[in-house]
Amino acid sequence: MKIVYMSLTGQTKKFVHKLEMDLLEITPTNPYIFIEEPFIAVVPTYEIEATEIMNDFIETGSNLSYFKGVAGGGNLNFGKLFAFTAKDLAEKYEVPLLHTFEFQGNEEDVRKLKRAVKELG
Repeated sequence: MKIVYMSLTGQTKKFVHKLEMDLLEITPTNPYIFIEEPFIAVVPTYEIEATEIMNDFIETGSNLSYFKGVAGGGNLNFGKLFAFTAKDLAEKYEVPLLHTFEFQGNEEDVRKLKRAVKELG
């Protein structure tokens, strides 16, 4: 399963590299990348503009048909907005919210997300 991620401050990038899985980074300058294999998205918490970048990727070509789930990071001090982007994507595209983690996550977060990905098949 491919891990498609977006990282504007570097925290999410540090987390996904701990997963030691096949990675694809989406950037604000080019979210229109085609993918033809199952993937999950790992996203940070940002304002709606960041969600729109990932929306652009998911809605490019037939990418949506391969979208299997989402995980999100952020700062627990955000309160209700913690992992907002991941929750928003899960709801909009009707995919499972697999895991949420703070900042760049820890080893338990890595284990939990790897387990969730494995269960997706």
